[in-house]
Amino acid sequence: MKINYQETGKDLQTRIDIHQKYGNRDIDQWMLEILSPSKGIHILDVGCGSGKQCLAFFNYLEGEVEITGGDVSTELLSQAREVSAGLGDNLTFMELDFNKEFPFKDDLFDLVTCCFAIYYAKDILHTVCEMYRVLKPGGRLFATGPMPENKQLFYDIIREATRHPIPPMPGSSRYNSEILGAIQSQFSCVDVHIFENPLAFPETEPFLAYTRASLSEDRKLWRDLFRGRETFERVMQEIAKVASHRLDQDGRLVMTKVVGGFVAYK
Repeated sequence: MKINYQETGKDLQTRIDIHQKYGNRDIDQWMLEILSPSKGIHILDVGCGSGKQCLAFFNYLEGEVEITGGDVSTELLSQAREVSAGLGDNLTFMELDFNKEFPFKDDLFDLVTCCFAIYYAKDILHTVCEMYRVLKPGGRLFATGPMPENKQLFYDIIREATRHPIPPMPGSSRYNSEILGAIQSQFSCVDVHIFENPLAFPETEPFLAYTRASLSEDRKLWRDLFRGRETFERVMQEIAKVASHRLDQDGRLVMTKVVGGFVAYK
């Protein structure tokens, strides 16, 4: 299944900022509690984006770790290098396309992570097999992605505003089925952990900012709803009306992020 997708730094950072401001749980802290990584290990973060998870590992392990972050986006890699400047050679970023063979030898890493990215792979099994190949015996793969129950309010409001069905999302439509199955087919043991984070909006503006960033990040997924800027703005106006009505009814808008964390053991 080919997914036409490219994250932009601005849209990604908008959503990250909203998660941190309006949620009451820290997904990086949850990740660290699950994995409890040890100092001195070698980590590969596939689809590292702007380096958020890499920095979380680096700070948690007080710099006593070797971390390689890889991504296809030169924009996001530039951001990662900028925010990590001065932290030393133990944290590096490189171009990495997970649709191709990884440029690493076998059995190299203690931990391979892939947070909110694996479901954009063209060939999931190929990507999973490459992750397996570069892990040391006894190493772990950690992947995160949206579960089918993820952010239902977001989809409910869009459905009501547009009177159109929601198109299959690359993440929630594949992550707990096709992707989990591919990981289970290669690894001896896979544990599933669930993270829930309600984002409580006391006004419509942050919800609309989140919605705008989410719809903008890949308009091809939403092409039945809008074709260009003019129709996009009309859709946003209708979404704003429905969101305002729900806010008046309920006093706040609560959108719950539901994430699955898969820990696989080689």
